[in-house]
Amino acid sequence: MDYIKEIKRLQKEKNAVILAHCYQNIEIDNVADYIGDSLYLSQMAAKTDADIIIFAGVYFMAQTAKILNPTKKVILPNIKAGCDMADMINLQQLREFKSKNPNIPTVCYINSTAEVKSECDICCTSSNAVEIVKSLNAEKVLFLPDKNLGKWVEKQLGNVEVITYNGYCPIHNQLNPKEIKETKMQYPNALVLAHPECIEDFLNLADYVGSTTGIMNYVKNSNEKEFIVATEKGVLDRLKRDYPNKKFYDICNTPSICQSMKLNSILDIYNALKNETPEITVDAKIAAKALNCIERMLEVSK
Repeated sequence: MDYIKEIKRLQKEKNAVILAHCYQNIEIDNVADYIGDSLYLSQMAAKTDADIIIFAGVYFMAQTAKILNPTKKVILPNIKAGCDMADMINLQQLREFKSKNPNIPTVCYINSTAEVKSECDICCTSSNAVEIVKSLNAEKVLFLPDKNLGKWVEKQLGNVEVITYNGYCPIHNQLNPKEIKETKMQYPNALVLAHPECIEDFLNLADYVGSTTGIMNYVKNSNEKEFIVATEKGVLDRLKRDYPNKKFYDICNTPSICQSMKLNSILDIYNALKNETPEITVDAKIAAKALNCIERMLEVSK
């Protein structure tokens, strides 16, 4: 069976839209309507007039799409696709974090559950985290769950104390300065592009720090020909495909792979469209509170 052809047929028949994060397996781009980072996909989810949203990503992303589209059917092709960082904080842990730091605005990274979003003031992505924190006009903010992104934001702003929860992305957090130096020695002409989920000592050695979209746009607009890409393999795969006249390298020639992001397949998307499962649901009260957190972000990021 030609699954790509069948997916496109079912998509038209059922008025479905397919959103794909750029950490997904690259073949999913063959059926996706929109491909990008969390901010872009959140914006597309908010605008869609489709009846069904197939979200090729991980659980918290599909949850966010459902919160933005309570009357639409939102489907995560592989229900096992989760996020280790999002799982590092639950509602009870959030409440404890807030109780230790009372009366301070709370910013949650989009890599968090609907329950966590429902008790935060505003959401952010790596694309807009600096802009979001700045928009609060506060001397201090609480930031969760990613300590590395939070501290990077603090450094960029310089005039806001960012109190971070001790969460992190296992993929980015494990990258270390020694590896970047070794890779730079191997490819001395390459610029280092890093995601702000990496640790500070690692980011200090990068030529550019930005979200997945930021990294891809940097390559697009750069006259340089060689890049060391310090983020998930999906970004590297797309850069190699889109810019064949440029060279891209992993840190120490070892790809950074998020296994959860790789769980969705073309077959999963076909089955999801055909059977309209597994559907994502969010408790109505939690969704209503979380919606405010997400909409505030989208308003700032217009």
